[in-house]
Amino acid sequence: MDEEYVVSTWHYVLGKHAAAMCALERALHQHGLGPSEFEVLDRIVHHDRKLRIQELCDEVHLSQSALSRVVARLEKAALVSRGVCDSDRRGVFVCITDEGRARHSAALPTQRAVLADVFADAPALTGS
Repeated sequence: MDEEYVVSTWHYVLGKHAAAMCALERALHQHGLGPSEFEVLDRIVHHDRKLRIQELCDEVHLSQSALSRVVARLEKAALVSRGVCDSDRRGVFVCITDEGRARHSAALPTQRAVLADVFADAPALTGS
C-alpha cells in the first residue's frame, strides 16, 4: 500500500467522522441526547445486559473519565443507573432504565438516518 493512498484514506476517515459527529449532534438534540450519550445507550441495548464501565470504554472509544461524565449525565436524566459489582466492589455496572430504552428507541431512526446520509457515498463493505 502506498503512502499517498494511506494518507488520503486517513483524511477520508477523519472527514467522515467529523461530518457524522456534527450531524449527529444536531439531529440527536431533539431527543435530548448527544452522540456519546446515544452511543452508550445503543451499546447497552445491543448487549441487552448491564455492562461494566470498562466494557463500555472499550466499545465507545472514550477515556474512563470521559465515559464517567457521559454516564453521570445519563444517570441524572434517569436513562441509566449505576451499581456496584457484588463480586468485585471496585467494579461499576451501568444498566439502562425503561426511560433510557424509550429514549433510545425514539432516537434510533434519527441516528440511523444520519449515518445513512453521511455514508451514502462510501464504498460498500462486506460485513461479517
